Amino acid sequence: MEFKNKKVLIFGLGSLGGGVSTAKWFYKKGAKLIITDLKSKKDLEKSLKRLKNIKAKYILGKHREKDIDSVDIVVVNPGVSYKNKFILYAREKNKEVVNDCYMFFKYAEGDIIAITGTRGKTTTTTWIYEILKLFEKEIKRKILIGGNQPEKSLLKILDKTKNNTISVLEISSFQLEFYTTSLKAPNIAIITNILTDHLNRYENLEEYAKIKANIFLNQKEDDFLILNKDNKWWKFFLKSKPRSKVYFVSKKNLKNKGIFCKGNFLYIRDERLIKLFNVKNFIKIYGEHNLYNLMFSILATYIYLKNFHNFNPQRFLKRIKKNIFNLSLPPFRQQIVFKKKNLIIVNDSAGTTPDATISAILRFKNFFGRKTNIILICGGTDKNLDFSELSKIIKQNILPTNLILLNGSATQKLIKELGRINYPTTNIFESLKECFKKALELIKGKSVIIFSPGAASFEKFKNEFDRGKQFNKIIKILLLKYDNTWA
Repeated sequence: MEFKNKKVLIFGLGSLGGGVSTAKWFYKKGAKLIITDLKSKKDLEKSLKRLKNIKAKYILGKHREKDIDSVDIVVVNPGVSYKNKFILYAREKNKEVVNDCYMFFKYAEGDIIAITGTRGKTTTTTWIYEILKLFEKEIKRKILIGGNQPEKSLLKILDKTKNNTISVLEISSFQLEFYTTSLKAPNIAIITNILTDHLNRYENLEEYAKIKANIFLNQKEDDFLILNKDNKWWKFFLKSKPRSKVYFVSKKNLKNKGIFCKGNFLYIRDERLIKLFNVKNFIKIYGEHNLYNLMFSILATYIYLKNFHNFNPQRFLKRIKKNIFNLSLPPFRQQIVFKKKNLIIVNDSAGTTPDATISAILRFKNFFGRKTNIILICGGTDKNLDFSELSKIIKQNILPTNLILLNGSATQKLIKELGRINYPTTNIFESLKECFKKALELIKGKSVIIFSPGAASFEKFKNEFDRGKQFNKIIKILLLKYDNTWA
């Protein structure tokens, strides 16, 4: 991994920190940097401040072909599509076009478990990491976690990889756009599901799914691929004829190899059928939607320990059962951030699709029984998604007075859909603080306040994590008639 004196173009600095981290990484390796972005110096002020100690040539407010001509490597920011005309030009000129995912799979050492999908990938990644940590000493492997997660970028953990490490990675479709046939494959690849998302970037769901399929592009016969049998796209992925061994996850009885739920019990079907444990209490605590994440996590760690370390399955399952309620939930994913006797507040800021908001509504609508007073705050930036199903679920479960909308391009689409089914919308606000103030006025009896945007965040926030942090700050400031008892 030699980059000393290599000419590197950081194509798209961005304002969220990813471009800054990438620039620092290459500079530390001795590369000569050119940094370009369509945004102005003023727009990029925070990012530029963080780079004040590195030497680079900046071209701001535009991209230029001559900058691509002058370098050896073009490094692409996640916000830049693989179809961008300058990226296509760079490839025509035979430049090495890379992103953090490309770099990781080209240079990383050790074993890799990689997870992608529309929903569930962050929780699944976190739980696989936590379960593997239970066996770290016995298998003599250091467990790393990273990918499409704040503060855990792929380049940050790349230098930590060695022959005795296992990297558990969350990989987005944006990252997989630059994955090619020349790269290392994950030992275990997981696609949690394909749901409608990112149609502001991709022409249709098939293009989106094709990009996701890159995760198993280079797998061989001794690798493993885990698919969701309850998500119709599994057939699409099998048409690509993966060379790896395919296992499935399902809430229904499986005839294929994999993990499934029958009644309230989990089973693994491998060379033989293995009965695991009752998940009724798990679902009560973690929610129905997390059952899939649990199954993906158990199956992936089972496959890894059994096939790569010859670990005794019964010892594995015994330890899993003992620690099943110690699994942590990533922040801002249906996270209960405030809990009193008659009130809970849910921060689901990472719910960036209508499907995510539907899941949150269905999970919490009867939290205190049938008389639960459910208050929903949603809305944000459009990703060319369909809000028709969400509008129906809102009408069925949320009183018009209890729907609070944070204005944005997606919000306006939702308002139109609700209008088509004669559902009035009156609570529309420009700030999250105003939304929460209104929610406090609507508390009566046993209440649940759900903040689940069902949309992206970029019109008002840096990203969904910034949005979630701001929501928590607002709660602490405004929730004065209840004490700050955090769940």
